[in-house]
Amino acid sequence: MFGNRLLWAVARSCLQRSTCSRQKLITPHAQQGLLPRTNYFCSRAGAESSPSQQQGQNGMLFRVLTYGKKKVRGKSYLLAVAATGCLGAGLLVVLADAGQDSISPDPGVAVSTSPGSSAKKKVVILGTGWGGMSFLKNLDSTKYDVQVVSPRNYFVFTPLLPSVTSGTVEARSITEPIRRIIRNKDVKFVEAECTKIDGVNKKVLCKDASHLKCKGKEEFELEYDYLVVAVGATSNTFGTKGVEQYCHFLKEIEDAEKIRGRIVDCFETASLPNLTDEDRKRLLHFVIVGGGPTGVEFAAELHDLVHEDLMGLYPYLKDDVSISVLQSGDHILNSFDGRISEYAEQKFSRDGIEVKMGSRVLGVTDEKISFKSKSTGELVEIPYGMIVWSTGIGTRPVIADYMKQIGQTDRRVLATDEWLRVKNADGVYALGDCATVEQRKVAEDISYIFKLADRDGDGYLNVAEFVETMENVKVRYPQIEHYMERQHMKGVLGLLNDAMTKGKDLKLDLDHFSEAICKVDSQMKSGPATAQVAAQQGEYLARSFNHLASDNPDDGPMRIRGSGLHRCKPFCYRHLGQFAPLGGETTAAELPGDWVSIGRSTQWLWYSVYASKQVSWRTRALVMFDWTKRFVFGRDSSRM
Repeated sequence: MFGNRLLWAVARSCLQRSTCSRQKLITPHAQQGLLPRTNYFCSRAGAESSPSQQQGQNGMLFRVLTYGKKKVRGKSYLLAVAATGCLGAGLLVVLADAGQDSISPDPGVAVSTSPGSSAKKKVVILGTGWGGMSFLKNLDSTKYDVQVVSPRNYFVFTPLLPSVTSGTVEARSITEPIRRIIRNKDVKFVEAECTKIDGVNKKVLCKDASHLKCKGKEEFELEYDYLVVAVGATSNTFGTKGVEQYCHFLKEIEDAEKIRGRIVDCFETASLPNLTDEDRKRLLHFVIVGGGPTGVEFAAELHDLVHEDLMGLYPYLKDDVSISVLQSGDHILNSFDGRISEYAEQKFSRDGIEVKMGSRVLGVTDEKISFKSKSTGELVEIPYGMIVWSTGIGTRPVIADYMKQIGQTDRRVLATDEWLRVKNADGVYALGDCATVEQRKVAEDISYIFKLADRDGDGYLNVAEFVETMENVKVRYPQIEHYMERQHMKGVLGLLNDAMTKGKDLKLDLDHFSEAICKVDSQMKSGPATAQVAAQQGEYLARSFNHLASDNPDDGPMRIRGSGLHRCKPFCYRHLGQFAPLGGETTAAELPGDWVSIGRSTQWLWYSVYASKQVSWRTRALVMFDWTKRFVFGRDSSRM
């Protein structure tokens, strides 16, 4: 989108101008002790990158733009200038996005609609998370009979949940009532929980989610022509004993408020005069299980809360507080660029946050957590005051039951095709954390593609036939474009480079053709369980519904195994970057185009993006006010 491109342009300009002119290449010696006040920036020139990034990058120059040593204070003039720039960039993005046409020229999902029919098709949306709300906001509700079902009557901006746990942001600042979102749409909302999906009769069984008892039945049914499942996922406990009873999760707004209350409880209880030193240290030991983005951001928020606010209120507990992160893998933030992961580990070490790699949790009791070290095989037990569990996603009961009905019992989430249609189901679509897109491999259709390309039937492809066919089929197989972007190819002829350098004839037979393009399947992978993926899927599906309900919808890509064209283009996820706040006004970011940035200026980019992506002007204003209030007055440690 234009707004996103504008944001990255503003961000890069700010990052470059906010640093000193002194630049230097990172040497192996310097990499062993990265300074806490640095801003890392990568460009495509040069040839230095982490081992995990060597493949798919044509070398990268890794520079350090070093800041001055003076710490940025909350009330300083620099802070005010940066805040003004942050909010200005955010407003530019919002205004730029607002001017875009709401209907994509290339939507793409196969939906059976009948524009000439007077009866509207019934669309039922399950869930009010990122996927469901993105679909609802972009759907033309005048063309369908739309109903939304969810046990919560609000939308939550989940990326800021860790900030709620520390009091940086208030809970109501990141929630927006559903009825406010749909007030200008012809949409019905039902506050209820879907307990069963009846795919045979095209009905959903729902149950009243309120605590009030009425004379009518608590359960009811809703019929649908199209069902959009966007119920999200639960936390995955892996069947570990004691996790459900003694650990906190961070998936909902209620979870964040419980964690916030537990932190204050631990400090207040540790202040009692009748406790032993052992009990006091146990109460103030906070354990985070999982070194992914959620766990790392919560650990950083907790560290800032303790050292910036609570230490001033509980100075006598200063030496008793400890924070530990248990990670089963070899690195934290292993879904990020290797340099971000390395920097995060070094910063946590400097901040006194203990990270235990290769730790597999075996069980949790009311006072201790036990885990096994991968490196030593030793069984370790440590006492704790609070545990936050953030180790991945699990399956909701309604999804598990539905997967049994359609024969998808060997997985945790629903499998969909490239058009987000649930496999083995009729008229059912799935978005977000409760689903995964299974892209068809090029290798499965290689003989059909070759036959399609071989126009003269001589058993060989010339360059013209190859280029014409690949330009057509790359729309059907998004992994082709992903591979070309990863390898920085300017055109489909780049796929022939390997075959050409080996001295082979430019006339390709089936074997050489297969060798040239089947490598693109290596770029196939499931999208991460993030708000960004769910939002893109919801927007894509809504625009597809709008497109196919129009009078003269355009066709999609050609069919490979049959004649004619697909009705629409398949879904293609576009990664727009990701953030990892590391505390102390420092954030790491992966930006489009293989750019990596870490530092204070990246924190202001984070502020700008998260402010601009709020669902309404109300929440945008509240969140920015909370950030300002925290800078001026600090975080609130009251337990309500």
